[in-house]
Amino acid sequence: MAKLVALLIIGCACYGSLLFVSSTSQPGTFRTGYGSLLFVSSTSQPGTFRTGLRGSLPRMVPNQPGVLPGAEQQGSSTATIAFVMLSLTAAASAARQFRVSRHVSCKATRRDGVLLGLVGTGLGVGVGSLKPAEAAEKVTPEMVAKASSDLGALIKKDPNLGPTMVRLAWHSSGTYDKMSKTGGSQQGTIRFKEELAHGGNAGLDKMVALLEPVKQANSKMTYADLYTLAGVVAIKELGGPAVPWRAGRVDSMSPSDVTPDGRLPGADNGSFSKDADHLRNIFYRMGFNDQEIVALSGAHALGRCHADASGFVGPWTPTPTTFNNLYFSLLKNAEWEEGCIKGETCKNHQYRNVGAQTLMMLPTDLALIKDASFNKYVSVYADDQKQFFTDFSKAFSTLLELGTKDLYAVA
Repeated sequence: MAKLVALLIIGCACYGSLLFVSSTSQPGTFRTGYGSLLFVSSTSQPGTFRTGLRGSLPRMVPNQPGVLPGAEQQGSSTATIAFVMLSLTAAASAARQFRVSRHVSCKATRRDGVLLGLVGTGLGVGVGSLKPAEAAEKVTPEMVAKASSDLGALIKKDPNLGPTMVRLAWHSSGTYDKMSKTGGSQQGTIRFKEELAHGGNAGLDKMVALLEPVKQANSKMTYADLYTLAGVVAIKELGGPAVPWRAGRVDSMSPSDVTPDGRLPGADNGSFSKDADHLRNIFYRMGFNDQEIVALSGAHALGRCHADASGFVGPWTPTPTTFNNLYFSLLKNAEWEEGCIKGETCKNHQYRNVGAQTLMMLPTDLALIKDASFNKYVSVYADDQKQFFTDFSKAFSTLLELGTKDLYAVA
């Protein structure tokens, strides 16, 4: 009997260590006792106890922060028995390992998706009706094929969605900072309203909402993987090169992971020299060089600007739903003047093609031909679409993997 009581005391200490929510615990984190996990929900109060296990384990009554509660408990006798049994199990394990418990901070998701028996609330969600992200599972070829087919169907129905998918993938990745190792596509934070509110992401909330049914139809794929895959699918569907893509990104559960505004390129910085400096500051921060800056700028072959989003108006090329090297050909060979395209009112400083006035360029676009280092790559890509496709595919794949870890190829 004495041994049983001793084991029970050790077990309670171990299990109590598991369950206690300290005054410094943050919502959306896990605390571990001995080999088990506990989710601290957004509604958990300091000095309370919550089980992270499914079923009817008792919830302990509030007490002072840092102080174990007394004998008062809520729950059925069945729950109490379950609690005792778990305590004894933990005690036996503790005795075998010669220790009682330890605290280790854990992230709220794991790549293998094994968070058995967890029940949590207060998970970070995105805009509108977005549902909480699921823990990542191993992505299979069948999952990629299904998601790619769903994304491709949207583009086939409306090709104008393709350029915006590329922009979503680009902007979800282009926040990376190689010095602080923050940002990038790893956590899918662009689905949070806090990041969508950034100036460079104007209008992307519509695409996030549009892709939500695709996410729910492919629920085992994370938002972070889905958004980057959307860019890859769109490039290919619109006539561009195949872009290598790997899976394994794990969604953030909290908007606190959103990086500060200002990490994406701005279109007008006062002069062409300042525009060139700005592009280098933004892209060098991510680890790119001048050649890769120009190659990635070739994505402007797709899409158009809208006054209600960016304040700029018009398409870069006459084929905005076809991926080609025409962006570079026009930069190199067309004449450009300040002004808005014909029949439109612009809110920001931009350029239009002389004569027809049907196409536009941003100040940072023209900076590519005003800067000698950038301009030599513009000339290469204007004359050689195959070379552009090769270099873009490599640079875009690199962009989509910024800030990631433990990615794997899906054979």
